[in-house]
Amino acid sequence: MQLDLRRSLSVCLYAAFPIVTAIFGHAPQASAQADAKLVAPLLQRRLQTETVVAEQLRHFMLARVPPLRLPPDATQWTTETERLRARELGVIYHGWPESWIDAPPKFEQVGTLESRGYRIRKLRYEVVPGMYSAALLYEPEHFSGKLPAVLNVHGHGPGGKAVEHKQKRCINQARRGMLALSLEWFGFGELNSPENDHSFVGHLDLVGANGLGLFYIEMRRGLDYLYNDPRVDRSRIAVTGLSGGGWQTIVLSSLDARVFAAIPVAGFCSLTTAIEHPEYAGDDAEQNASDFRQGTDYAQLVAMRAPRPTLLIYNAEDDCCFRAGVVKQGVYFDIQPFFKLFSQEKNLRWHENYQPGTHNYQRDNREALYGFLNSVFGLNASPAEDGDTDGEVRSYDDLVVGLPKDNLTILGLARRLAKSNYKAADGASPAIKKRELLSTVTRYQPVKVEHATVIDSLAAKGVESYAYRFDFGNGLSATGVLFRSLATADDASAAILMSDEGMKATTDDVANLASSGKRVLALEPLFFGQNIPGTGDLGISSYSQMLNGLGERALGLEAAQVAAVAEWLNTGLQHGSPTPGSALAAKTAHRPVALLTSGPRSQAVALTSAALEPQLFASVDARHSIPSLEYVLEHPLKYSEVPELMCLDLFRDFDFDVLAALAAPAKVHLNAADSKPITW
Repeated sequence: MQLDLRRSLSVCLYAAFPIVTAIFGHAPQASAQADAKLVAPLLQRRLQTETVVAEQLRHFMLARVPPLRLPPDATQWTTETERLRARELGVIYHGWPESWIDAPPKFEQVGTLESRGYRIRKLRYEVVPGMYSAALLYEPEHFSGKLPAVLNVHGHGPGGKAVEHKQKRCINQARRGMLALSLEWFGFGELNSPENDHSFVGHLDLVGANGLGLFYIEMRRGLDYLYNDPRVDRSRIAVTGLSGGGWQTIVLSSLDARVFAAIPVAGFCSLTTAIEHPEYAGDDAEQNASDFRQGTDYAQLVAMRAPRPTLLIYNAEDDCCFRAGVVKQGVYFDIQPFFKLFSQEKNLRWHENYQPGTHNYQRDNREALYGFLNSVFGLNASPAEDGDTDGEVRSYDDLVVGLPKDNLTILGLARRLAKSNYKAADGASPAIKKRELLSTVTRYQPVKVEHATVIDSLAAKGVESYAYRFDFGNGLSATGVLFRSLATADDASAAILMSDEGMKATTDDVANLASSGKRVLALEPLFFGQNIPGTGDLGISSYSQMLNGLGERALGLEAAQVAAVAEWLNTGLQHGSPTPGSALAAKTAHRPVALLTSGPRSQAVALTSAALEPQLFASVDARHSIPSLEYVLEHPLKYSEVPELMCLDLFRDFDFDVLAALAAPAKVHLNAADSKPITW
């Protein structure tokens, strides 16, 4: 299906379809609807707690955390640092045009503000073609010789570059004889747009460009500018920022050797700490970017700073994230031996803020910054005291630079890249090659149902039900309830039902199918229904993002669970079915299962599972579906709404028509509103 046809179908969403007739060829019995009253409470029982799901995921992820290994000497660590740097930059720049990556910095001065002892130059600069950002350059009024420079990156605070604490530290840096460049950040200040929400990093992933790449290019442009300024002493460049700015600081300063000194403030923790304290994992997709933490964690990034001067600032009572006492082991104590390899233990420093002790870059933390820069830059500046700048903090409007009205956003860029990156299906390519590619894109690893625990069972009014927890070989699990009429044959055809709203939303379909003589399993795989760790959307997005960072994909994990349960359903291992090796077991073992879904998430999981394991499935019928992955871009769905679709390269190489073709001979129906069903 061509891209323009997918666009024409993108308005199709959310309409009911008579799935029972379509799949099984006849209407359900008239009495089926009455059974919904029996079915409903059985589908609403608590089969698994979010605590259990979270614990399983923690064990799963902890086993995949890249180990922090201390080499025997500095030479070996320097070599390893170069290898890690090359690997991470390869991950970051995945899918980004080389011409964009290698482009020289393009900054334009649009105004100047004069102040006592310093001036501010307003700058507009190109991030990538069609996308511009804003910056302020604070420079001393009088200076001689080469100047040290500081790149001040922004975090998740309102006001952007106009935020009070950022202005104050930039003013003080300029008065102390430094060039201070203050960058705007996506979603804040002049880049405050709904389409610059950081969750749209997932949409960049979807179309084939690692979302972290945009964030890295944006901050690196500022470093390029300072490095190319003829007034700058290239051996004395520092980066600092709070929160998201602290995260930017450690990423840029570890992966770019041009950064001499780094001062991240409350911006990150080790992956082990994040897994043990998921509230620190955050909901910012760029910080858990796809594959970024697969071989290199933030602990390794700090170690890669050795022996360059690094001051880690954290807050004792941080009310946002990364509380000092919790994170110190993973990013400071564990890293000290790496600096000792170079006999530069003093170059890794720690400052813990107690006043105010919350998430801040206020006076105490700023004075720690000034003292550190005085020391490592060899400045003859005044003592490390925060100068009186209260009267010099300017309003947001005073500092506006001005950006093009048609300036690209993160979502807009994703839409543009979709048009250039999408690869139309190659009809000549063998299906086995396409499946291999799909397996690679989704990081699919087949699993088996190691054990199916019957949590509860009930027989009433001629219908029996068995509530299961399915434990898979990789340590994760799913839950489901199997229904069948007492008159249903053991070898009757079977259906798996999944809904984005959980199995409680499948009540009517379960009742209809069970009453018409089918074996029906309402299934909740990982991140569906009761199998969500934590609370609501944050539980889905934070854990799925951490999995992405470790090189896993929610889509691949869930597709593997669906395939495993489908295989289990016809192996004679479920309660009340034939024993393994019996004649009846052999008869049912190769009967494909029907998949019925509701919503785009379950649709994507079912189609992926069927495309990868077509022998297991007879059909896929998707209600409340979307006709194309392009819908996610044109009618933007957030990361937490469809985490499975935020899969790196998925829309670069595949769309639902390709997945449907791979699922053959299974029939695939996408049933969307205001349109005839699409059938492959």
